[in-house]
Amino acid sequence: PEEAARQAVENDAHIIGVSSQAAGHKTLVPALIESLKQQGAEDVLVGCGGGLPPQDYEWVKARGVAAIYGPGTHMPAAAAEIMALIKGQQAAA
Repeated sequence: PEEAARQAVENDAHIIGVSSQAAGHKTLVPALIESLKQQGAEDVLVGCGGGLPPQDYEWVKARGVAAIYGPGTHMPAAAAEIMALIKGQQAAA
């Protein structure tokens, strides 16, 4: 998480996508969000996808995840949502 946050800061990223295949969303995602905060990059959005169980969606959203894309996500719709999230984040700044 710390390295991903550092790379996001160094590369002026707007969003980090996390694919959870092994239940890392309960440990790694909160650690990533905390590391972003520690590095002064709380404006970097975090999105999750992959094998994230639907019953955990609210759990990760409550910890700062901006969007979740599970199996079968319609990619053009997801891309449009991500762009809207980024624009909304920039407008709030």
